[in-house]
Amino acid sequence: MQKLAVVFVVGLLSLPLMAQETTKSEIFAGYQYLHFGGTTTNGVSVSGQGFNGWNGSLTYNFSKYVGAAGDFGGGYATVNGISNHIYTFTGGLVISPGTEHRISPFAHALFGLARASASVSSQGATASVTRNGFTTMFGGGLDLKASRSISVRLVQADWLYYHFGASTAGPATTQRNNVRMSVGVVYRFTPFS
Repeated sequence: MQKLAVVFVVGLLSLPLMAQETTKSEIFAGYQYLHFGGTTTNGVSVSGQGFNGWNGSLTYNFSKYVGAAGDFGGGYATVNGISNHIYTFTGGLVISPGTEHRISPFAHALFGLARASASVSSQGATASVTRNGFTTMFGGGLDLKASRSISVRLVQADWLYYHFGASTAGPATTQRNNVRMSVGVVYRFTPFS
């Protein structure tokens, strides 16, 4: 019985050592391409537009397989002299098989806010419109481990939905067929050994 208690205590003390395989937190920063798949406003559709920009995220892993992420992105495009910006601020769950593998896939579901703005300047005067709305992202990606702390995000692909309610800036607007592709670098905070 005493030997069993010793084995049990040693086993409990070794759990933190086994948990070091998966990192607790990570930061991602990189480039994003957003294809705005068209707009439907009052039943009228407008064709899509490409935006270039940046994407960043912070992830905290609760366990080897499940984490929570905050994702932030900005996209920029100029169309017919009108400067367009779209920003997303989302959070949600991330599922992965762990970060100890050379190649680590992941999937996430994110929900949050979107902010779209458009401005035009002419003869020294500037006019601008800003709208805030709801966004949802479903997607995932693939990370390639370069070192203990650094990985390269080979691809991250997300489907995005936007909804901007009616306001003084315009009628309700919905964008359903949006795709975001991101690549970049992941820094994983590894435990001290």
